[in-house]
Amino acid sequence: MESLLPFFDPIRGFSTAGLFVKLLLAVFLGGMIGLERGHKHRAAGSRTYMIVCLGAALSVIISQFDSWLVTEVWHEISETLGRKVDVTRYAEKVIGGIGFLGAGTIIVTGRQEVKGLTTAAGLWTSACMGIAIGSGFYECAILGFLLILFTTVILEKVSAWVVSKARNMDLYVEFEKMENLGEIITTIKNMNIQIFDVDVQREKQSNGVTVGAVISSRLPKKETHSHVMSKISKFDFVTVVDEI
Repeated sequence: MESLLPFFDPIRGFSTAGLFVKLLLAVFLGGMIGLERGHKHRAAGSRTYMIVCLGAALSVIISQFDSWLVTEVWHEISETLGRKVDVTRYAEKVIGGIGFLGAGTIIVTGRQEVKGLTTAAGLWTSACMGIAIGSGFYECAILGFLLILFTTVILEKVSAWVVSKARNMDLYVEFEKMENLGEIITTIKNMNIQIFDVDVQREKQSNGVTVGAVISSRLPKKETHSHVMSKISKFDFVTVVDEI
């Protein structure tokens, strides 16, 4: 196959220069993806992504080294024993084994929200990117890196903009007493907002028991999500206001 970036050709193989570039690129690209996650205070930050991507690259490099030993250094012995090396077996283990890290970043919050899926997917994709780097397929790794950043940064902003313009709104509110819910609902209705459902939950915190409610509603055309949240947050008894 013809190389898309020919200047990488001298360092694709199993050489000192190639080894240096592979490991450095794995640390750099993995860390760049992790910076975006760490900036948002996610479970896995830049160091985790660096290590995952570096480890995946190392696994492929080790597999290539094993193959070189069997076919070059131990050629006669391997021919006698009929031993062969599958250079993909380490990468296969990486893809399957990275699942335990991803599972550790996924949690279900008290509001029954699932968080951490993007971080888990990012770790898995970062490992795949490391495998591409380790095998010397730099074009694939760089393109994957750009697309990961596009997905996690640009598309997230687009998604947030679309949600902010939507008329349906799910609002999570935490307040001190059950009696406060009536005042919150009255305020929302006075803004000509139609309420579909109210799901009330009691949560035990370190400083006492608070009441949480998920309010599903539909906003009029001229009303904005931010205005509704600011209106509710002005109550002294409200401790948390968040859109879910």
